[in-house]
Formats: sequence, structure tokens, C-alpha cells
Amino acid sequence: MTTSAKANVDTIQAEIIRRICFLDYPPGQRLKEAALATEFGVSRTPVRDAISRIKHLGLVETRNGVGTVVVTLTHAQIRHVYEMRQHLATLIGTMSPRPVTPGDLARISALLDAAISLERNFDTRFYLELNDQLQDLIAELIGNPVLRSFWRQAYFQAASTWYRVAALAKAEVAAALVQELRDLKDAINRGDIAAVGYVQRVQIGYGYQRIVHHLFSKVD
Repeated sequence: MTTSAKANVDTIQAEIIRRICFLDYPPGQRLKEAALATEFGVSRTPVRDAISRIKHLGLVETRNGVGTVVVTLTHAQIRHVYEMRQHLATLIGTMSPRPVTPGDLARISALLDAAISLERNFDTRFYLELNDQLQDLIAELIGNPVLRSFWRQAYFQAASTWYRVAALAKAEVAAALVQELRDLKDAINRGDIAAVGYVQRVQIGYGYQRIVHHLFSKVD
């Protein structure tokens, strides 16, 4: 996303995170402050501030003589993230859930239709976009702002690893997304946010099993 208008720190942070999650910035990619400052039409200061925030998510690190680079989470770190995501999912229906709106049902229905099309003709980038939109919707269903913040943070930490799996197990993840969206549509149609959390907990568990199988089984 190149823009001539000046961007603030939040915008820069969100875009860099998106690029890391979508593997536009793969592990080992160096983040060059000068180039990013030029792209976003700002000085290096807001870029540096945005990168500093991203470091707290464990997505980048500063290496002597190299600079700031995108990192890969270890198997242990991924396991911890997924354990936390499963626990957070159980809280979705209990910590200030907001009422379901017709707009929520329309969004989940549109995502399901898109996922069915994706299953017939898989495209990795389209899958990433759909999954990201789904996570936005889930986060917006969480009424508690603190829980919502933790939910997004854990998603960001897991996303790039999960999307590596998506590129390897195309048909498998496409079918799983369709089933997940069907279950979520049913829960949202009933206004049952607790069921939304349950569906997410189950799918997160399945997702971690696929990560282990496709990425870690040969090295453990």
C-alpha cells in the first residue's frame, strides 16, 4: 500500500503487521526505516515508533549489524500463542458480548459464499483476505475492549505461521474455512456469541494440529 498522504503511527503499524501476517514481509525480511518513511510520507520517527510497537508482539527483532528483521516464532512460542487463543475464545461469550446485528449476519453470509467459491478454485491470497476479514468480524463481536485487544494481538502472532500452512494444505484449509463459516453463521443467526467462541476454540485447536503436522512434525 503506497500512499502520498502522510500516515500516522497507528496506520503504519497496522499496514506493517498486515504485510508480516500475509507474508509480504517473510521471515528474514529487513524493515528499512528510510524506505518506509518515504512510502508513507513521514519522517523516520513515526516509522520507528510503529516498529517499536510491533517488537512487543514478537514479530520483529533488532539484530546487531543487520537492523530490524521479521522473525519466525519457534514451535514452543506458537504452542503458547495457540493455547492463549483457545483460552481467549472461551471468554468471547462471557465478557460483555455485544448484540448481534443484521449487518453481522450479512457479513458472515458473504464470507461463507466467498469461501465456497474459494473451495472450488483455491487462491492463497484470497484465502488470507477472507480469513483476515473473518478475524475482524470476530473481534468486533467482542464487547470487552481489553479482550478484543488481546484477541487481535494473539491473531497477529499466529497469522504468518498459519498462512504458511495455508500455502501447503490448500484444499484442506479451504474446506475447514467453509465448515467454520457455516458453524459461525448458525451461531450468529441465533445470536449466540458463546457459540461463536466455542466454534473459534475448536477451529483454533484444529489449526494448531495442522501447524504441527505440516511445519513441525519433521523437526520434533
